Amino acid sequence: MDWLPLYISAKLALITTIILMMLGTPAAWFLAFTRFKGKLLCEALITLPLVLPPTVLGFYLLTIMGPKGFLGQWWRCLVHEPLVFTFSGIVFASIAYSLPFAIMPMKAVFTKIDRRLLESAFVLGLSRTAAFFRVVLPNTVGGIVSSAILVFVHTLGEFGVILMVGGSIPGQTKVVSIAIFEAVEALRYRDAGLMSITLLIICYAVLIMVNLLTEKRQGDARS
Repeated sequence: MDWLPLYISAKLALITTIILMMLGTPAAWFLAFTRFKGKLLCEALITLPLVLPPTVLGFYLLTIMGPKGFLGQWWRCLVHEPLVFTFSGIVFASIAYSLPFAIMPMKAVFTKIDRRLLESAFVLGLSRTAAFFRVVLPNTVGGIVSSAILVFVHTLGEFGVILMVGGSIPGQTKVVSIAIFEAVEALRYRDAGLMSITLLIICYAVLIMVNLLTEKRQGDARS
């Protein structure tokens, strides 16, 4: 059995998680502590992938990432390669699809911070950036890690969006969920079963980690 799709899925999940943590943390911080016109519209746009069918999201991503789309044209000018049906393309798609799993949980954690801690930090002369790294992060690291884990495990199971944007190119865009689907279509139930049970074990272990972190945060809050 070919385990390369599992490696591609793990690689995709890791890269997506790192990028979303870098981009999503300041975005969640901004949404949690800033009021501005259109904030509700912005949050609704971020959470749209949660309710939008993956094929619909994949279609629109394919449109803007294609040769005639603005993102596809920009990417071709930058690296002289197409964006769709490449590993870079499915990274872009995964970022868009997993965005709410990164930003919204972190925003919820940030909003629970005692504002008096931030006020004390500002009184002591800390800037907003310094207060974020010295006050906010130490008090929310568990929630941020939980968010990262959720993004990772969600990306591992992506199917519709990846299939629309990346297709099924062996060694490049053929992730484990697509490999399972193709194995079932070819009546290779043993291969599909092995890949499925491997993915099930990984996801189950990751969710246990999330639950442990959640219980630890609740225990620290009570103490």
